[in-house]
Amino acid sequence: MNQQDIIDFIQQSDSPKIKYGFTDIDGVLRGKIIHRQKFLDGLSDGFGFCDVVWGWDVSDTPYDNGQTTGWHSGYPDAPVRIDLATFRQLPWEDNIPFFLADFTPAPEKQPGIHALAACPRSLLKRIAGQCANMGFHAEYAQEFEWFNFRETPKSLQDKSFQNLEPLTPGMFGYSILRPSLESAFYHDLFDLLGQFDIPLEGLHTETGPGVYEAAIMHDEVVRAADKAALFKTAVKEIAYRHGIVATFMAKWNADLPGCSGHIHQSLWNSEQTANLFYDATQPNNMSELMRQFIAGQLYCLPHITPMFAPTINSYKRLVEGAWAPTTVTWSVDNRTTALRVLNHKEAYTRVEHRVSGADTNPYLAIAAALASGLYGIRHKLSLDIPASVGNGYTDKRNGILPSNLADATRVMANSPVATELFGAEFVDHFTRTRDWEWRQYIRQVSDWELKRYFEII
Repeated sequence: MNQQDIIDFIQQSDSPKIKYGFTDIDGVLRGKIIHRQKFLDGLSDGFGFCDVVWGWDVSDTPYDNGQTTGWHSGYPDAPVRIDLATFRQLPWEDNIPFFLADFTPAPEKQPGIHALAACPRSLLKRIAGQCANMGFHAEYAQEFEWFNFRETPKSLQDKSFQNLEPLTPGMFGYSILRPSLESAFYHDLFDLLGQFDIPLEGLHTETGPGVYEAAIMHDEVVRAADKAALFKTAVKEIAYRHGIVATFMAKWNADLPGCSGHIHQSLWNSEQTANLFYDATQPNNMSELMRQFIAGQLYCLPHITPMFAPTINSYKRLVEGAWAPTTVTWSVDNRTTALRVLNHKEAYTRVEHRVSGADTNPYLAIAAALASGLYGIRHKLSLDIPASVGNGYTDKRNGILPSNLADATRVMANSPVATELFGAEFVDHFTRTRDWEWRQYIRQVSDWELKRYFEII
């Protein structure tokens, strides 16, 4: 459908309702339902949306260190524009029309910056534009692992998130048997996501009680991020309708594997007829462009780790022997390194970024992956780091990943590389939000501390 077709469809619809949304800095989908007429009226000039969405955290608590907005600015409206190209219908809500939106520049506020600098989708669109200007078509996809529980939001609160009932018991990865216990949910995921324009390449159980993994079909980079961002909320909404709560925490239980959000990436020519990562004349079929791309990602990774590991919990997943990388490494088809090259066929030759967890904001993680790869191409970096062989956890020749959000944020906040990739305004805003997240954490007293020290110390 072209834009006029979409407008005609909305005008002729029996329903007066339109739903639109966007992700905040944490990847949480925010939005509202509006009347059809308001939608039509706002297509040319956009809408006003309270910019508090860039001034609070996942619990709606205002930052005390924000510059983008805050009590100092009075939380005014910021301009948001609906992207008609994102039109889809919500199959589990009577096919209500749904659109994604992002924020466009507003007049400068003093003090502060306009919401565009904080908007993750706007950041990715800018980097995708840089990619296109370099003559490349970026093809991306994200895959997710997540745990499912036979709970409700209320039961989670009533139980204080303890003694939760997993959807199915036991460790049973790639099970044909387990999904049959919840076949209605399992098939709803595959079918309804497809109807919502998020087609899945595959869906299966992973190892762990009630854990699923889904790979989304690849697409142009911004559309791929749109699908990944919508996937997480869509899964939760479909789960609700089956009496299930889904979590995309990176590590909800210390004794179980974490949840990844691996990013698959390749660059093609502008006509999309040739995979520029593939060269049959070179070792491992890896083109020079692919080697530069990988070199850029490895070089930039320590400078931008919070983009791939944005929460306190992210770093509980990034531990040795837990199916998540801890070293700045690459390999050919090796699941213990940060970057994994898949190269058996031109159509599927790609780089898998394995640092990213299920808790990432897809726009930010994908923007970081693409920007750092383009950095390597732009600077013609050589891939001097040998491919890891065997256990990547022991290959520390090129360094290790930060072990906590505070250290990772400190590096990024002071990094000229991060500023070159994303701009000073975004880096300032994002690292302030990560600093806030860390400060909320260190004030808390954990169950572990109570059990360890309460009586004996």
